[in-house]
Order: sequence, then structure tokens, then C-alpha cells
Amino acid sequence: MSVVPSPALLGPARLAGLAASFAARRDLWLPAVRFTHPDRHYTRLERADTHEVWLLTWLPGQGTEIHGHGGSSGAFTVVRGELTERVFPPSSHPSHPVPRRLGAGATRSFGPRHVHSVVNGGASPAVSVHAYAPALATMTYYRRLPDGRLVTDRIEGVDA
Repeated sequence: MSVVPSPALLGPARLAGLAASFAARRDLWLPAVRFTHPDRHYTRLERADTHEVWLLTWLPGQGTEIHGHGGSSGAFTVVRGELTERVFPPSSHPSHPVPRRLGAGATRSFGPRHVHSVVNGGASPAVSVHAYAPALATMTYYRRLPDGRLVTDRIEGVDA
């Protein structure tokens, strides 16, 4: 069931609204919540012509590598627990990102060049709802050099 009003390309602000709308509808995501170890659990909740929505779960200590979203814009809403995001500017200059904590109810949106890592640094499990437009086709993973610069490590296709 889509909660999107229009087929137009969705930008970060509309994706934030979409993620928040899904987050508010527990019936859309609560049945899919699973906590797995060692890897995070994720599942696609919706795929439409203009976007897709995912549910991700995070046990304490679980997180992502530094990554980009293959040219898709996105947004995520934390529905349970707390996540910490570190944003890496798209440049060849060294960066030292400041952690940003996002608690339950917080929504974060971003454009197509956004590079970040996300981790559950808390003591409790976390759950988040993510929206992307267009639907994710690839993810670019980066590694950080000792001087703080990022280099592409690999590009992977996305599957549900």
C-alpha cells in the first residue's frame, strides 16, 4: 500500500515525509521486525515506479560500512532506539565527520551524493524505516585512508 501522492521524482524532503509516514504506520513494518546476528536484518517493504521503502534492524554495535546510494536520494526515520550517523563530504580532501545521534522519531534526509555510515552505538536494539528514489540499484562502499580521505572500495548491486 503506497502512501505516495504523486508519481513525480521524489527529492529528499518528500522522501523524509514518506519515511515518516511509513514509520507512523506500525502495521506496515512491525510484522517484518527481526533481529539477527552477526549481520543486520533488512527487508523491502514497498517498491513502486518512483521509490522504495526498506525496514532495517540494528542490534547494539551493528552498523554499516561507509557507503553511498548509487545516485539515489533518501531518508530514514528511527522508529525505535538510537542510531549514530557520520557524514563524509564528497571530496578528495581528508574529512573527520562529527557523529550525529538520531533518536526515535528523528528523520534524516539526503541527496544523491550523500556518503555516510550508520551504527547503533546504544545499548538497545534499534529499528529504522528508509525511503529511496529512485529505487536502489547499486551501493558504493568506501574505505578511509589513514589521512582521512575516502577511496572507493567496491560497488555492489542491490537485491531484496
